[in-house]
Amino acid sequence: MDEAQQSELFELADLILAVSRLIHASKQDASAGESWTPLESAVMRFIDRNPGTSASAAAESTQLISSNFSRAVRGLEKKGLVRREVDAHDARRVRLYPTERAQENLNWLKDVWSRLLDGIVTDPEEIQTMTSNLRRIETELVARTRRGGLNAGAREAPAHPGTATRPGSGAVPGPA
Repeated sequence: MDEAQQSELFELADLILAVSRLIHASKQDASAGESWTPLESAVMRFIDRNPGTSASAAAESTQLISSNFSRAVRGLEKKGLVRREVDAHDARRVRLYPTERAQENLNWLKDVWSRLLDGIVTDPEEIQTMTSNLRRIETELVARTRRGGLNAGAREAPAHPGTATRPGSGAVPGPA
């Protein structure tokens, strides 16, 4: 990849991150006191789209370590957004389902986020193209993660500036 493409891809990622933060903040501003962490939002999104999922499948798909995933599910349960059911075929497994309150929340988010973006992008074809492109980016990033990390299939990522390497030991924190 040349420097121009690298700059353009960086700008794309930076803008996606900035827009995501603004959208997340709008949810908090409109929620009348109830808040959700980004981790809870990621878990709830997966459960909404995959009702009856197993906890392990949801944790894997959201790329959360089990302790963070469990904390997010407990928080969502306390908020009345997720319910657990023992699997009818295997009592050792738990299935996760969105509650009626979660559906009400999803409808509320649809209203809040639609109003937030209303008038910014108005052409239906442009909205469809942007959605399709973002969905493709998400799908490919998830696929790369499943193949062994986000850098799987990509060129080797450079070391972070605050990381030095020692021969044979991998990266270690320290001055570069």
